[in-house]
Amino acid sequence: MPLPHILFIVLTVAAVIAVVFLVRLFIQLQRTAAEAEKTLVEVRILAGHLSDLEVEVKARVEELGDTFRASRKAAGGISEAAMLVSSKFLPAQAKFLPFLLPVARFVLRKMKKKKEKLHVQ
Repeated sequence: MPLPHILFIVLTVAAVIAVVFLVRLFIQLQRTAAEAEKTLVEVRILAGHLSDLEVEVKARVEELGDTFRASRKAAGGISEAAMLVSSKFLPAQAKFLPFLLPVARFVLRKMKKKKEKLHVQ
């Protein structure tokens, strides 16, 4: 068999192998494109839900801002009322009550826990 016939057979086999690999590559690309299309549809749906959620969150934040403004106004009124009551009706020694009450509450809790421990044993 002459050399050109062998070279033709080798080139033909190489071309067939290359075509088979290209066909498999194109099939895989087609599958990947189909999956990418499905994913893109899902992303669009999720983006729509996200924009709806954004509108809802903005509305809630605005409501929360109104609530904070109202509570700030109420706290200011309570502070003024407490100052009026403490300056007009309570004696000067009562100014230490805000410091003493938490300490007294802490001591009472500790005593209660100690008492509960004694009853359990």
